[in-house]
Amino acid sequence: MQKTWKFKLGIVLLIVCVIAFLSIPVVPFLALENSVKITLSTILFVIGEVAFWVGGILLGKELFTKYKAYMNPKSWFKPKSETKENKPD
Repeated sequence: MQKTWKFKLGIVLLIVCVIAFLSIPVVPFLALENSVKITLSTILFVIGEVAFWVGGILLGKELFTKYKAYMNPKSWFKPKSETKENKPD
């Protein structure tokens, strides 16, 4: 299947989203003024949210909900057979 530029951009935006959110806990340990830390944390949060939703829109509803289900912590420790049985066909 040929991947379109929208699909590739959607994947890149989801990767940017993860990087932005994982960078937020690092900000307090940087040698910056408190006001700069607050601003940087806010900017990273907004970038993460925007990248997540725009990437999800570009990838489409089916793929977006598939990866969203993988990221749900409630399903991480369930056996594979249990998670397959709960999915409607």
